[in-house]
Amino acid sequence: MACPRSGEWGRREVKNATNCVKRHRARLASLAGLLLPLGLSAGFVPFRHSFTNVGAALCLVALIETIAILGNRFSGVVATLSAALWFDFFLTPPYERFTINHRPDLETTISIVVVGAIVTEVAARSRRHRRAAGEESRFVAMLHEVTELCAGSTKASTVTHYVADSLVELLGLRACHFETESSGPPPAQLRSGGNVVHVGLQWPTQDIGIPGPEAEVLCQWRGETLGRFVLTPTPGLAISRERRVVAVSMANLVGALLRDEHSAAGS
Repeated sequence: MACPRSGEWGRREVKNATNCVKRHRARLASLAGLLLPLGLSAGFVPFRHSFTNVGAALCLVALIETIAILGNRFSGVVATLSAALWFDFFLTPPYERFTINHRPDLETTISIVVVGAIVTEVAARSRRHRRAAGEESRFVAMLHEVTELCAGSTKASTVTHYVADSLVELLGLRACHFETESSGPPPAQLRSGGNVVHVGLQWPTQDIGIPGPEAEVLCQWRGETLGRFVLTPTPGLAISRERRVVAVSMANLVGALLRDEHSAAGS
């Protein structure tokens, strides 16, 4: 197996590159949302006496939908406002003025804004659902990999390194390591069900992240604690319950492996 630290850095580099691409894509989509409705509306100017405003509005809505799907919510909003603005300027009399004198043109402009907002929200929700489905697939893959390592002949030390690196990615940690025994005052603890308890209180991790400077998740099997993963969280980074539940499950798989090793050593 590759060195855990190398794997950790590899995953971080891939994640940073992916985030960079997403930011670049969002900027391009926002720029497109600002300029493309202008270009499309201006393109209808030679035909505005023969082509209905409703047809032009439908074309602008289709453009908004494309930008909202390829970009994000912000780019969809920008495209919606830009489309309504330039529809008014180029395609409603008096032309080349931000004024609407006819009620049907006003209704069409309002419809562009309303339909554009709805399309943008639907696209944003669809992206969120796809992202959630992708995360669930990654969680299953992580648990499957840890299960395979625990069920095979891999040494416990190798598995704990692998799980520590996986927890860094899963929980957005700055660092993570495994300890067989704990010392000092008890830190915040990630418990079964994904709850985080700190100084006896349940911590709102889904809003403000795991409390620092350190936290722990115990490796337990049938009520016995066989070690712990010490977490160095990223301050303020919110962590979903699903991610926390997966983290506890991986730690408990390590607990089962350590219990088996201890039993084999004692026999």
